[in-house]
Amino acid sequence: MALQPGRAEAILDRLHGLHPQLIDLSLHRLQALLARLGHPERRLPPVIHVAGTNGKGSTCAFLRAMAEAAGLRVHVYTSPHLVRFNERFRLAGRLADDAQLSATLEEIEIANAGAAITVFEVITACAFLLFARTPADLTVLEVGLGGRLDATNVIPPPLACAITAISIDHAEFLGDRLAGIAAEKAGIIKPGVPVATGAQPAEVLAVLREVAAAQGAPLLARDEAWRVTAQDAGMLYEDAHGRLALPAPALTGLHQFDNAGIAIAALRAAVPAIGAAAIAHGLMQAEWPARLQRLHGRLAAMLPEGWELWLDGGHNPGGGAVLGAHLAGWQDRPVHLLVGMKKGKNSTDFLHPLLPWAQSIWAVVEPGQHLALPVEAIIAASGGRARPGPRVADALRALATQYPPGRVLICGSLYLAGEVLKANTD
Repeated sequence: MALQPGRAEAILDRLHGLHPQLIDLSLHRLQALLARLGHPERRLPPVIHVAGTNGKGSTCAFLRAMAEAAGLRVHVYTSPHLVRFNERFRLAGRLADDAQLSATLEEIEIANAGAAITVFEVITACAFLLFARTPADLTVLEVGLGGRLDATNVIPPPLACAITAISIDHAEFLGDRLAGIAAEKAGIIKPGVPVATGAQPAEVLAVLREVAAAQGAPLLARDEAWRVTAQDAGMLYEDAHGRLALPAPALTGLHQFDNAGIAIAALRAAVPAIGAAAIAHGLMQAEWPARLQRLHGRLAAMLPEGWELWLDGGHNPGGGAVLGAHLAGWQDRPVHLLVGMKKGKNSTDFLHPLLPWAQSIWAVVEPGQHLALPVEAIIAASGGRARPGPRVADALRALATQYPPGRVLICGSLYLAGEVLKANTD
């Protein structure tokens, strides 16, 4: 079910015309709007603020699942959505409904009174209004882009911060140096507020350490303040509070042990009374679509028995490196890649870690895929190895007739992932 045509979508279209630039990192426009709305950002339930390049959404999913397992009511704000706009706003355990969103966006449009504003700033103001008006015990707030000048960074000091894996992405806004990107992400660190982080390049960790020290914020870094070790039956987590023998994360991939550890460290800093049983239950129950997600449905049914169909939204060099490491463990059967990407992304560096593990590569574009990179550009980025799908269904039909059973991974874009999820359930 989509938003009601003519109401919420029409409001967002009108507001987009007030400041057509999709991304314009700044705080002053939103701060002015929030003042007109009575500063809802100051009335949120206690916040855990999450930044990073890759793993933000998974970390938010772990935080939510663990906190809810402890009986807490949790608001969650994430982006982008995959299928429905409503996915961005979870109010105390349920998605915001169409009527709530439409009414809140209308209120924001009236309060904004024609002033310049970006759509993401409007959506963030919508989240703040909804969260301030709905009772809850905790708010999990995901940064949209960067951190220092991201719209979410207008909040008062949170209970804790989390910074997931940092790599190069959105270079046109954040620069192409890891240290500079880390400084932007570290902009969410507030005086005295604990900040949990996982495995990071040395130059990134150095920046986080410097900013945290300047803010007097305890830095909860992996292998310093906490440790996580994968074991046959699960994982072992250790920090100053003690040792926890836990089940493996429900989300697939070794990188999810890092995201889970960040979430545990941040949640224990924010809610010290959180119990081991809630942490364990949350790890097993966490869900986050398009993160190494095994698909069952209409698209998966196009493949004969013995095949597997997987979906991942990885789309930048860091995401490619994580996927490449995972594919290295998938060599018990052939792997085939269906790759669709967004314009402006570093396709060559994303594909480079994946190419050695793929028996075949197919460049795809789905109808309705936002800012899709042309098939020809993906083929070029693969060094000519990829062949045109040109659509996901076309590539699946070809694989089913030309190859023995194997695994298919669709990847390269969250926008592609959204279209795939729609097609898989239609």
